[in-house]
Amino acid sequence: MSGNAASTLLCAARLVDGLSDVAKADHAVLIEGGRIKAVGVREEIQKEMPPGTEIVDLGDACITPGMIDNHTHVSLAADGRSYVEFFADTDEMMVLAGAMNLRRHQAAGVTTIRDNGARNMVGFAIKEGLRRGYITGSRLLVSGRSITCTEGHFHMCNEIADGEEEMRRSVRRLAHQGADFIKVMATGGGTVGTVPRRAAYSVEELRAAVREARQFDLLTAAHCRATEGMQHAVEAGIDLIEHAEFLGMDNQMRFDPELAEKMVECGTFASPTLQAWVGYPRIVALEAKAEAGTITLAEEQTLKQANERAETRLEVVRRMVDSGLKERILPGTDCGVGNLVFGHLDYDLQLLVRAGFTPGEALLSATRISAEAVGMVDQLGTIEPGKIADLAVFAGDPTKDVRALSEVVAVFQGGQRVK
Repeated sequence: MSGNAASTLLCAARLVDGLSDVAKADHAVLIEGGRIKAVGVREEIQKEMPPGTEIVDLGDACITPGMIDNHTHVSLAADGRSYVEFFADTDEMMVLAGAMNLRRHQAAGVTTIRDNGARNMVGFAIKEGLRRGYITGSRLLVSGRSITCTEGHFHMCNEIADGEEEMRRSVRRLAHQGADFIKVMATGGGTVGTVPRRAAYSVEELRAAVREARQFDLLTAAHCRATEGMQHAVEAGIDLIEHAEFLGMDNQMRFDPELAEKMVECGTFASPTLQAWVGYPRIVALEAKAEAGTITLAEEQTLKQANERAETRLEVVRRMVDSGLKERILPGTDCGVGNLVFGHLDYDLQLLVRAGFTPGEALLSATRISAEAVGMVDQLGTIEPGKIADLAVFAGDPTKDVRALSEVVAVFQGGQRVK
């Protein structure tokens, strides 16, 4: 795609518009000014295209809406270090890591990213760099610094709030600095000294944050590993619960059907961040060795144990699906943390299929449903006239084989081909 044509016609053997989970044959998308002008059967759309339209034939592939990752930490380098080691980096180095990570996700068909917490002004700086064109990469929505209690999870980001008034003050500060949404650490997490099984905030504290966020038309998300924290978040009106592990006081996961029912009633979204919990990149690597016949006996045992552990987590998500939450469950990689490298939202979608989604449903969760969750369904998530032309193109048919989402043919951001 040259970028010089006033309009561009993208053609492929298949298209998934995001309105359904079915691939349509021989469809085309007409793009003008970075937005979708028309979509439909290729023969009909070609009649509408103006003279001089550039035609891009993508062959035996499938055009889909660009995917959305609901949970990342763009400023972390995903090189296996601990939180303490990551946060020993300077803010400047974290900005550079962000530039690298944005390109990796974009090349994998992820055209919109939510950053769930960065230190100081790092998240805002990366987003401003994108706006100015200093760096390139996926569209970025930032929370800025995630709000946490004294010595709470991610306190290293430096947005500490204790009590209702401090919660309101933190939300105001972040909103005026340019936050796209508000992220609160409602339980402990992987930060040394915090306790994942316990709530970090009361219902009243979370409700204060939610009310203040709504004054600025901002959505809210909460890191919640514990059932207690999830209960507080749902009662307070949090829009999206991250992790949703249903951890009890004994540190064991136990699905709570009453809480799930309440989430359905309240329309709460949930992002289980599956690949992070199950260590899926390691499973993928070992399964590749097994398929190639190069796996050792010790590695076979490691793979068996890893899959057994994964099943424990996936069973909780299956119960969530059965409870009526399927259309509220979103993929989120938690990339940046540990060794969770950017460029693999496909891993989360593979795990959603293992948890009971069809491949087509998994793709919808990463497109239209995620666009609803981030408040941009009027602009993104489906291939419809008037929407931003953020598109991904995959080999084969991803509505029938989720592995097709690992084979990226092309990516278009705002109508421009970036891969």
